Amino acid sequence: MREKIGATAGKIWDTLNDGERVSVSRLPKMVEEKDVIVYQSLGWLAREGKVEYHRKGNGTAVSLVK
Repeated sequence: MREKIGATAGKIWDTLNDGERVSVSRLPKMVEEKDVIVYQSLGWLAREGKVEYHRKGNGTAVSLVK
């Protein structure tokens, strides 16, 4: 499971690497992974200080820390 979370964190990193903010709810489809794995991967990246969260209407978006 840890390997899958790490691999998904890499996919998220690649997806966010263009500098755009992406809705957290869209990420699972974008990286073709289950919601729970994506959320755990985001937690991993957040813990390492790699991503930041942004309020977007009623939702939340995420981007890489610059």
